[in-house]
Amino acid sequence: MNEHHPYHPIIYVRGFAATQGEIEETVADPYMGFNTGSTKSRVAWTGERQRFYFESPLVRLMSDHEYEDVFVEGEDLLAVRPTDKAVPYRSIVIYRYYDDASKDFGDGKTPPIEQFARGLGQLILRLRERVCANAKNGVTPADFRVYLVAHSMGGLVCRAFLQNPALGEAEARGAVDKVFTYATPHNGIDMRIVRNVPGWVSFGDINNFNRGRMAGYLGLPPSDDVSVVKNFPPERIFNLVGTNPGDYSVAGGLSSWAAGPASDGLVRIENATTHGPGPDGTDVTSPRAFVFRSHSGHYGIVNSEEGYQNLTRFLFGALRVDGILDVDDISLPAEVQKAHQEGSTVQASYQFEIAASVRGCQWQMTRREVRENSAVFRTYNELFPGTPRTPRPPDRTKSPHLFSLFLDPNKSVKGSRSVSFAFDLKVLVPDYVVDGLLFLKRHYEGGFIYRELILVEAFPDKTAPSGWRIRYGYQDMNPGKPGVEAQTRELVAGDPGKGIAFDIPIEQKTRPGLRGRLRLEARPWT
Repeated sequence: MNEHHPYHPIIYVRGFAATQGEIEETVADPYMGFNTGSTKSRVAWTGERQRFYFESPLVRLMSDHEYEDVFVEGEDLLAVRPTDKAVPYRSIVIYRYYDDASKDFGDGKTPPIEQFARGLGQLILRLRERVCANAKNGVTPADFRVYLVAHSMGGLVCRAFLQNPALGEAEARGAVDKVFTYATPHNGIDMRIVRNVPGWVSFGDINNFNRGRMAGYLGLPPSDDVSVVKNFPPERIFNLVGTNPGDYSVAGGLSSWAAGPASDGLVRIENATTHGPGPDGTDVTSPRAFVFRSHSGHYGIVNSEEGYQNLTRFLFGALRVDGILDVDDISLPAEVQKAHQEGSTVQASYQFEIAASVRGCQWQMTRREVRENSAVFRTYNELFPGTPRTPRPPDRTKSPHLFSLFLDPNKSVKGSRSVSFAFDLKVLVPDYVVDGLLFLKRHYEGGFIYRELILVEAFPDKTAPSGWRIRYGYQDMNPGKPGVEAQTRELVAGDPGKGIAFDIPIEQKTRPGLRGRLRLEARPWT
């Protein structure tokens, strides 16, 4: 067992295979892509292209966390027929739902996604039976839990099983602890030419990504938003979102062109996340991270270091930290402010860039940038609705949610047992439009209203609220050492649970300027 969190079995659910050839290639691989590594990396600091050996999520989970697969001497220990070989609790299982569609193992006809969802529930119950039969595991059926890890359409298979009561047994759904999705089209697939894949397109079952079809198997009413999670806590689903369409080479780059720049080459960024009602009925956004990776391939999202670091911290971490920027006021340039006071119509929108990293890891856990089409976007009226006045009360529902990070004390500094992360926050200077005309005086493209690299460190303290004491600091004032003791307050209610929160004041007094607070909320993660 992990000192801070139990290890549960992992079931990997692969993505979509369109043609019979792709299906046959898929079933010929025992691990269906979860074992695919990469020796690709981009440009190093020297300017040279550098190799980076990523052994695959499967190998890393085995070497770093002592997981085992269920293939022994050429036999699948979870095959339908009983086996006398023991199944370990800390196991990785591949859900081979395409076997029935293979000409080698089935009839060559692809079953509907509803059948895939039912099969997932059956697999979970079979895994529970075999695991609990192994006395060494010391696990009863009531204690048994499982993690679901899915790529692309595999995430929709998981959601159909979890959300639609007609597609699985309640006891199987109740065994699912967390769900991690890579590049899943949670709200369908849109293309430049045709938004919302037509429901009548049946080739390769691509209509599985039509919103009308999706609403049916997800157990939702017809809607333009089928990313709603029900019958499962939305905060326990993690969405890893790819932002690099350029490296997706499927169909000779045609898919990447059709999906557009704000995508991973197949799934648009806006369609790759989930949300749903929390315990009190309010809408809860699922945790997510944005990484500069494509939908699949050697530069793909599944076989990426960023993917692995987010996966393992979400599954095995002990602390969740969310960053929300509450903007109290944004001042306009003097000339724009003068025009506004004289009755001109002024329009502006703001883009917020964020890059967050954890200590000891050279990879950014999440990154949202304008040049990667993933920055957080807010119009002035979204931030400050209502009758114009200075300053106006902000709309807290529109406060930019910057990140959700999961921290693992097993990877902390041994002496202090602390966990630490840093985030680079930028608020870019917008293009101001005055009476319909673009205002470019004093404008420098790429300029920013605010920029700061902020460091945060959490120390375990049994006497502190929620068991953690927190410090923060600024890289330009005290590099690498958070020194300000945060004044915390307890979160007695709210999603996803109790914890502590503290504020970091944000202010840039020049024009255009910014005033507000960065709200950090930390919760124990189990």
